[in-house]
Amino acid sequence: MILGVMGGVGEYFVTDPNLIRLGYLIILLVTGVLPGLIAYFVAAIIIPEAPLLTPSEPDTAHDAETV
Repeated sequence: MILGVMGGVGEYFVTDPNLIRLGYLIILLVTGVLPGLIAYFVAAIIIPEAPLLTPSEPDTAHDAETV
């Protein structure tokens, strides 16, 4: 929700981002807060941003037929 890292990870793995956030929070508290925060901001820098869809570009990912 801050930089969209967990939402992007959830989208990549096709799962609920809230589950990813909950898992991250548990790992954050178990391993120590500072390493988890550093990892979060490193991931925010490394993970590429999703391309923005313009109104003239339809989202064809959901329209593809499976054979």
